Order: sequence, then C-alpha cells, then structure tokens
Amino acid sequence: MSRISSSLGPSADGPSTDTPSVDTPSVDTSSADAPPASAPSENASSADAHSADVPSADVPSADAPSADAPSTDTPSADAPSTDTPSADTPSSAPAQEGDRSQPEEDRAPAVIVAKALVRTFCQGQQRIEVLRGVDLTVGAGEGIALIGSSGSGKSTLLHCLGGLDTPDAGEVMIAGHSTVSASERERLRLRNEAIGFVYQFHHLLAEFSVLENVALPLLIRGLRVREAKRRAQAMIEKTGIESRAMHRPAELSGGERQRTAIARALVTEPSCVLADEPTGNLDRQTAETIFDLMRSLNRDLGTGIVVATHDLSLAKRMDRAFRIADGRLVPVDIPDL
Repeated sequence: MSRISSSLGPSADGPSTDTPSVDTPSVDTSSADAPPASAPSENASSADAHSADVPSADVPSADAPSADAPSTDTPSADAPSTDTPSADTPSSAPAQEGDRSQPEEDRAPAVIVAKALVRTFCQGQQRIEVLRGVDLTVGAGEGIALIGSSGSGKSTLLHCLGGLDTPDAGEVMIAGHSTVSASERERLRLRNEAIGFVYQFHHLLAEFSVLENVALPLLIRGLRVREAKRRAQAMIEKTGIESRAMHRPAELSGGERQRTAIARALVTEPSCVLADEPTGNLDRQTAETIFDLMRSLNRDLGTGIVVATHDLSLAKRMDRAFRIADGRLVPVDIPDL
C-alpha cells in the first residue's frame, strides 16, 4: 500500500478637511467618504488621518467651534443627533448566502469554505444545472443539515465539498487548501487527513474485522500497524462497539455497521465529516441513536459535520439547515422544519 505525501505545497483618500463647507451637512460627507468596517488595512490609515484632523461629525468640537456655528445653547438644525447613527452607514456587512444564521465574528473558524460552486451534467442533448453558484461555510464543531428532494443536488454538493468531484466553476477550500487547483495526489491527501465520509451504505470491507476497517485510513496515511490499531480501538470504544471489534461486517447489525462507518470516518481526526443519508437504511430508533452519536462526537471532537437527509426530525437537531432548490442553497429556520 503506497504512502501518500505528507506535505502540501502552499496550496481612500478622504476629502479635504481644512475648511468644511457651511452649506454641506457634515454627516453626509462623513458617511460618503468613511471606509467600511471591513475595508483592507491600507484604508485604515486614511481613516485614522481623517478622524485625527477633523472633528467628529456627530460630536462637535467644544474647543474650536466654527465661526458660523450657532450658540452652544441652541443645537444646530443641520447637526445630526449624536444618538442616531447615520442612515447611510450600514451596521454590518451583508451575510453571504448560506451563512446568514449568525454574524461572521461569532462563528467558529471555518474548516470548509465553498464559493460560487457550479456543477452541470449532460444527459444526451440536455444540460442539467445541479449547482448554481452555491456558497457555504462550515465551522469547526458546527452541524449543518442539507435537505431537499431526491435529485436536488445534495450528494453532488457533498462530493464537491469533499474533493470527490470537481465543480465546473467556483472554489472549495478545505483546511485552507484549494481542492480545485490541487493535483489529484494533493486531493487524496486532503481527503485522508481533513475529511471523513459516512454514506447510507456502510461500505465496509467484508473480509476485514471492525478493528481493521476502522484502522484502514490510518494505514493508508502511513502509520505503523500497532499505532493504527491503537487509535482505531480508542475510536471504536467511543462509538460503543468495543465488544464487536474482532467481528466482520456480516456478523453485525445495521446499527453496528453504521457505528463502525462513523468510527472509520472519525479515526483520522478530520476537520469535517460529510454524511450522505447516514440513517437512511435504519429503523427509527436505531437512526436516532446513530444521529445522537454523530452529534455528540461532532461537539466533543470539534469536528464540523454536514449531513444530507430527508429526515426533518433529525435535521432539526443541527445548528443550521439549508434546502437545495433550483441549484441554490436556501437557509431554513430550524423551528420551521
């Protein structure tokens, strides 16, 4: 079994401020010329110079009143209230599609960032646009549900996020590295180190025991057999199937097979787990148990998780939810599910 490479190449000027115009309200000048809060650093110096040389439009200077300014006992008709922010200055930048549930500064560090993803398939003479400019950011320890009808593009999006498929346009960043511009060898390394996959079908190797199936990704990474099995055993214990470690898949129940698949997905300590209908083949009670396990590990290990599911009751347990409709992500309020 060949080793995978262990290293990855690195993948305003302000207006004149000496003589403010009497006829032009200062609040309009400030609002029009002040750089936005998210402007690049080079604009910051201009903004600092502006604020240092010019008295604030909202708080008139007490030491150097204008010769034309009215008495301090009578507020100027043109001066804006200091308690009311300018109508022209937005309080924050608009949220990106797929990231509207909470302010950017409050979200955990991103483990996957997808921008303007486009994916089109051809069936004979017909072109089918499955993804049309999809944006999505997944934070560490965050749980995201993807819902939508069969064929809406949930699996296609997961495949693009995980580097299994390449979008026709757009960008996918995993742990800071682009999968679109990376070589196939680099994508293999990223998938092995940063992404875990769980499918509706477990895809366990029939001739391998539970322990061997779970250890396999570590062996592919190049770990020694002893260390790979030690880590695999620890993850098997976390998923609650330690008593079945030496059994083969045919000797396991459906729930035990999915627990094994989850252990295999998490054993490499990935940044994010992508799960495609992970409970689709399970009965309701087993499905809820498996889903609870995934969410528990998701929070405890700080691993991001994106789940494609038809089960709305399970989707409601996630931090955010999106519906895929006409190739686009539409944010859904969890209580409305």
